Amino acid sequence: MSSPPAHPALSCAGLAFAWPDGTPVLDGLNLAVGPGRTGLVGRNGSGKSTLLKLLAGELAPTAGTVRAAGGVGHLPQDAALDTRLRVDEALGVAGTRAALHAIESGDVREEHFAAVGDDWDVEERARATLDRLGLDRIGLDRTTGEVSGGECVLLRLAALLLARPAVLLLDEPTNNLDRHARRRLYAAVDAWPGVLVVASHDRELLERVDRVAELRGGELTWYGGPYSAYEEAVAAEQEAAERTVRAAGSDVRRQRRELAEAQARLAKRRRYGEKQAANKVVPPIVAGGLKRAAQVSAGRHRAVHAERLDRARERLEEAVEAVRDDDAIRVELPHTAVPPGRDVLLLRDLELRHGARIDGEFEVRGPERIALVGRNGSGKSTLLRTIAGEVEPRAGEAAARVPLRFLPQRLDVLDDGLTVVENVARFAPGATPNRVRARLARFLFRGAEADRPAGTLSGGERFRATLAALLLAEPAPQLLMLDEPTNNLDAASVRSLVQALEGYEGALLVAGHDVPFLEAIGITRTLDMDALTSPRGAT
Repeated sequence: MSSPPAHPALSCAGLAFAWPDGTPVLDGLNLAVGPGRTGLVGRNGSGKSTLLKLLAGELAPTAGTVRAAGGVGHLPQDAALDTRLRVDEALGVAGTRAALHAIESGDVREEHFAAVGDDWDVEERARATLDRLGLDRIGLDRTTGEVSGGECVLLRLAALLLARPAVLLLDEPTNNLDRHARRRLYAAVDAWPGVLVVASHDRELLERVDRVAELRGGELTWYGGPYSAYEEAVAAEQEAAERTVRAAGSDVRRQRRELAEAQARLAKRRRYGEKQAANKVVPPIVAGGLKRAAQVSAGRHRAVHAERLDRARERLEEAVEAVRDDDAIRVELPHTAVPPGRDVLLLRDLELRHGARIDGEFEVRGPERIALVGRNGSGKSTLLRTIAGEVEPRAGEAAARVPLRFLPQRLDVLDDGLTVVENVARFAPGATPNRVRARLARFLFRGAEADRPAGTLSGGERFRATLAALLLAEPAPQLLMLDEPTNNLDAASVRSLVQALEGYEGALLVAGHDVPFLEAIGITRTLDMDALTSPRGAT
């Protein structure tokens, strides 16, 4: 375990935050981050995203202070862009670029020179930054509505790299990125010269950090080295904590036994004294004195042993609290068996809104498990949204033959103004309140957690609530479509999702870059979106 830096570039003291409904997130948190790369880890809902927003000044704390030596740039987890923006506007260089073009065309007003300043190579820098991130095909005059969710993340990152803040905060930056884009982002992280804090579940990204800060129970614990060193340290802590629990449990049992033995000895001594008095072996006055002395001694012995037992129980409770008991979601998918050969989905001569085509027919029959793969921008999300009926194709047909449910990448299914339980109830109006709450408990929304407004949820919590809403919906889906389902989940929750999908008897259509996850859920066919100009895209 390591200590925070002595001369931090980013710090907070006594930081506290609660949502408007009074739900506390952080209370009295202290943080100090120095130069280099810091990984921020923790369970879903532990407050990582909220902390980064507080550090970036996007949320106002209810108490405490935040200080940064220089500008702070923040890449949020939900890095969507206004689809009407031009790329140069998204990059923050539109004004400088317009002034530069005006000067080049002969308009030499002072305001244009002031707008350009020393940034005469702004276009070259912008294009070079886009090229570094694999976005060279995106022109500065295009609109962001033409780029994919993964490309939006990279555009937001490109804007930050161009702005060159002293402190860079990244929240789950590899969500929605294909393996090529991830490598580009890893390179940008490796090359970042300033202070960097990254909240992520991406092991490969976290192997690039210099230190790890774990947010748990509203407190930060520091560990030196990359994520693998953090895992080793936590495993050692866990092993030591479990040994302490076993030792403390043994001590409690020993103290109980010694207390029982002491009470038995005292009871035997008392019976012996009473027998002696009854037989008049000793004078009554002496017997009375012995009895009083025995009572005092018995009380003293009971108190000593009882105190030892209480202390042993306290040590056991402390030891148990030190053992991690991180919950994972318990996903129970509805029983929706689809017999082999049943028509589930038909795509015929389909041309998507952004240009990908499926010539001829592509059919899904029975409980098939199909992975949609391809680079960012290849049309995976657009295809799922087209099948779900959210967007119209340019041509052709996308016809689902069974009830379906779609878990979108951007998790925009929930109404932020409603509570979690109200959102879930909207999808299943026939379900009783107790049934809704029982289902939510399996997704770790228990008691007051289920009454939180959806707008206050973290990325992982929002995924859990959205998944609960879709799976409780009526009728139960026989085709389940998931768009990057592991983006916001911690490792334990990913394992639970895999276990649930292993038992699902309907058809699956999953878009994702998480190869281990796709392998774990038993994919039977792959649809390569990069090759979708002919039926050869399907394998």
